[in-house]
Formats: sequence, structure tokens, C-alpha cells
Amino acid sequence: MALSVDGRPLEPGREFVMREYSPGVHGTFRLFYIDTANYDSDSLFAQLERPENWNAMVVCDFWFSYKHGADFGRLQTFGECRNAGLIFVWDTPLKFYKAYGERVVDKPVLWVSQDFPKEARQVTAAVDHRYLQGYESENVIAKVAGRRHDSCYVFSAHYDHLGLLGRDLYYPGANDNASGTAAIITLAAHYAKHRPEFDIYFIAFAGEETGLRGSTYLADHPTFDLSRVKYLFNLDMIGDDNPVQYCEVSDAGLAGFAKMEALNASRHYFAGFDRGKLAGNSDHYPFALEGVPCVLFENQEGTAFARYHTAEDGWKSAIFTTYPKIFGLVTDFVAAGY
Repeated sequence: MALSVDGRPLEPGREFVMREYSPGVHGTFRLFYIDTANYDSDSLFAQLERPENWNAMVVCDFWFSYKHGADFGRLQTFGECRNAGLIFVWDTPLKFYKAYGERVVDKPVLWVSQDFPKEARQVTAAVDHRYLQGYESENVIAKVAGRRHDSCYVFSAHYDHLGLLGRDLYYPGANDNASGTAAIITLAAHYAKHRPEFDIYFIAFAGEETGLRGSTYLADHPTFDLSRVKYLFNLDMIGDDNPVQYCEVSDAGLAGFAKMEALNASRHYFAGFDRGKLAGNSDHYPFALEGVPCVLFENQEGTAFARYHTAEDGWKSAIFTTYPKIFGLVTDFVAAGY
């Protein structure tokens, strides 16, 4: 995977990434910069119809394109315009995603860093692409039997991350989400030695990064009775150091969350909770839609958060500050039988 601008190679992951829904691209292309200060849709497409602009890569600020989605959708579609593809200037550090990888658009789409040249002449790209249709993965489920089986708790975390972008650029995902996966393993080890009152399930979900695939499947095809779940704790990106813990809570989980707040107030695990709006951003969400009491713990805006979805999210930058606090809070909650 390679990209150069006016002959200068760009560094994958730091200076450019491919969007997950982009096809491959090979060749040298003239650059066409969109004048965002004097933007006019009709004028843009008329300019791109001129022969000298055929097969150009269109360069634009991503957030500007977001405001003009219909126009830029046309620029990604064969038959709508003669451009070769799109280059979006994105915030630094560059992120890589897989959330929309279930499709491949007609033309290549690249993200570049803020230091991409403002008046370059051409880019040369060599990027291969292979779309794996129907790729299968697996959830991993374990159980520690409690003294009672009429109710249960669930600890979950997604074990997938981003993997490779090209042959050499690896996204390890220490915080997202080795941190959560390691936490449920240590919780399982704890409860294997200290038998709980109720059954506890430990679930490592596949396919979170590609649209909550594993958790959606299990919520639709449960292997245990969801109505028996006293509480589900979803641990995602807890390897950080913000003393205020971000969380999202299902409607059915609000009463239990009030008890968590009381526990935290008495035992001072966190300086407080920042409760966000319930959203489809992690594996608690499909269960929230099924009426399961659940919470997402995700430590945001700490030191590690800047490395989110970058190749720098590795073991050398791992942070463990939040883990013992989460461990103490959730084990106290389970011990109280809430």
C-alpha cells in the first residue's frame, strides 16, 4: 500500500489511510482542489466535466464534504462524474475504521492528514483491495455457575479490533479493546475462585468494529434467557486514566445504575460518572433494545483516548489506572445482589 504526492511518499496510518469501503486504486492522478469558500455545486460538476479535469482526484476538507453529502455521494458513484476518486483532509491523528465495510463504493476514498499539501499537482497510488464476502467469526461465551440459577449477570467485551491495513501497518488495539477483554478474563478467574450467588456469563464479542455483528446476533439468538439478566456490564476501552468514568445506561438499567452511583459515592472509585445518551456504539446496545438492564463503561478523554483507532494504541502506551476501579465497582455491585 503506497501513496505519494508530487513524488513524496506519505506514511500509511499517519499521513493517509484508506476508508474501509474504498476499492483499490493504482495510477497517477491530477489533483483537483475544491474551493470551499466559494462553493457552488453546479459550478463544481461543470468544472469536473472539462477534459483537463477528467480522472482527477478531488481534494476537500472532510467536514465540508459531510455538510454536502449528496454532492459528494455523486462524486463516489460511477456515471455521475468523471473524477477518479476522493481525498478527504481529516483531523490529526488519522483514524482507521471498519464500521461501513459491508459495502464497497465505486471509487477510491482516502483520508489524509492536515499537512497534506494545499497546492500539489498529482498523487500516485498503489493500493490493492480484497472484499471478503460472507466472512464468519465467532463469539466466545463462558459461564461460572452460581448457587442460584434463576437470575444471572453478564460481563461482555469485544475482542476484535482493526488488524492490518495493508501488509505492514498493524492496529493492535490495546485499549480498544484488549483492555475490556482482559478485564472479563480476570473477572472470570475471580468468580471461578469465589463462587457467586447467581450464574455469571462472560462474553467476548466478535465483529463490534464492523457494526456490532456479534452482539446483535446473540441478542437475536440468545443462548440463555435474557429476561433472567439482572445486569449486563459492557467493558469497552477501559484502559485509560480519566477519573470521571463515561457510561451509557439502558432504560431498564437506570434503577441499578442509581445503586452503582451510591456505591461509588461511598467507596470513591471514580470522581463521578459522565452518563451519555444511549447509542449504538458498542455491544450493550442490542441488549438495551431487548429491555436488558445494562451499562457501557468506556473511559473517554483520558491520555489514551487520543490514540483511539490509531496504530499507536499498543502495549507500550497501555494504561491500567481505570481497571481496578471498574473491577471493584462491578464486583461490589454483584456482591450486593443488585
